[in-house]
Amino acid sequence: MANKRKTAPVFKDYCTSQLMLLPPSLDEMIDANHPVRTVNRVIDEIKIDPIVDSYKGGGTSSYNPRMLLKVLVYAYLCNVFSSRKIESSLKENIHFMWLSGMSRPDHNTINRFRSERLANVLKEIFSQVVMLLVESGQVNLKEVYIDGTKIEANANRYSFVWGKTIKNSEERISRQMQELWDYTQKIAADELGDNSSEDFSEIDAEKVKETIAKIDSALQDKPIDKKVRRKLNYARKNWPKNLERYKAQKEIMGERNSMSKTDPDATFMRMKEDRMRNGQLKPGYNLQISTNNQFIVHYSHHPNPTDTTTLGSHLKEFKRLYETLPNVAVADAGYGSEENYVNLKKLKVKAYIKYNTFDKESKSKTALRFEYDRDNDCCICPCGRTMPRVDTRHRATKTGFLQKIARYQSMDCGGCSQREECCKGASNRTLEINHRLASLRAEAAEKLNSETGIYHMRKRCVEVEPVFGNIKHNKGFRRFMLRGSAKTEVETGLIALAHNLAKMAA
Repeated sequence: MANKRKTAPVFKDYCTSQLMLLPPSLDEMIDANHPVRTVNRVIDEIKIDPIVDSYKGGGTSSYNPRMLLKVLVYAYLCNVFSSRKIESSLKENIHFMWLSGMSRPDHNTINRFRSERLANVLKEIFSQVVMLLVESGQVNLKEVYIDGTKIEANANRYSFVWGKTIKNSEERISRQMQELWDYTQKIAADELGDNSSEDFSEIDAEKVKETIAKIDSALQDKPIDKKVRRKLNYARKNWPKNLERYKAQKEIMGERNSMSKTDPDATFMRMKEDRMRNGQLKPGYNLQISTNNQFIVHYSHHPNPTDTTTLGSHLKEFKRLYETLPNVAVADAGYGSEENYVNLKKLKVKAYIKYNTFDKESKSKTALRFEYDRDNDCCICPCGRTMPRVDTRHRATKTGFLQKIARYQSMDCGGCSQREECCKGASNRTLEINHRLASLRAEAAEKLNSETGIYHMRKRCVEVEPVFGNIKHNKGFRRFMLRGSAKTEVETGLIALAHNLAKMAA
């Protein structure tokens, strides 16, 4: 059988050395609805005076700050966070080349602009973009959904300082200083003279130096134990500088309980994304955002690992930026504290916020329920016995918020059929009640169980969580590139701008 003749393939012309008669236009190569056009258009519409004001007059010319801002925002939109990779993109990627007008700032220029020029001013830029979204009807500032997540710091995971460790070290130095002083009194009481009644409960570097000098003078030419001599030499060499270091570290930490040595602004927190899944502590920042229609309308950084104490400052900054507060704030049980409920009522913000036992109370079927008799200010136990108030105490939270706790106790639980189930110890049953918190929780439960409350709580899950999912999973932004609270806040602002503009383009 004769072979069929094979048709020769045809290829398009290809020649790398072929010159063009006219240079190509980058604008023609970019789709009309490409996100880079949205970035270019929106950044052109806003004022960047806070950035321009950071430049000094005279000297050589600088790259246009509006161009650099566009490049950075678009880079974060494209998941390019490294300044060196942004520098490469400006030479290789037509979208970056078009956006920069063929300018080619190097990575040092890009990084200085990001970490220095944008620090403390990017929120003003971000708020302008949000107001453009409000004007276009895509978002409103009346209803916000608030949540937080932890982002790992660019810091050594194994180089840290704990507040409790510092406290223990200071107590140990104080105790050993007292032991050295007591030993010196036994050996050379006459040489110490009137200084025999020293108190070392509070100690600092200067006091250690003075005390060691006194001990050295008193023990001069005296036969002393070799262990005491070694301890005294060690104390002279190390204790003053250690106490100075502890003092400086405590000033940096403030109210925090830990800090990273390589990024002192970062606090050690438990990360949900821990790959080891063993609750490993890592240095990080607590990022809080407010969303509406899955757009980020506000963000803030916090050093504390829990969300409870972040709400007040978050809303305060919200009001500073937009000169108004939201009418409705929706958040999960992490924000359901007495302080937050009280402050939101003062601010006249309608809160739909769970408290930590809301779901448990809704499902609980326990038979042991205590009732409060407001008229007689006493509690009634499940067996009908009266529990009068025996004490009232006040407790201050870490933020200084004062709580009032009433304590009620049964006079006699003997012979009660439910004693084993009700009383954990040998004494009579005691109850502690914060009446203001109980009232606030009752109000919160009523709101949450209403039709509007159910709507907001269901919507919260599809408002904030997808935003965090997009930032962490789609963009892969799980660790900051820069160090320090001011610089990491700039990165957060860039990622928030990128998220909003990408959503606008879509």
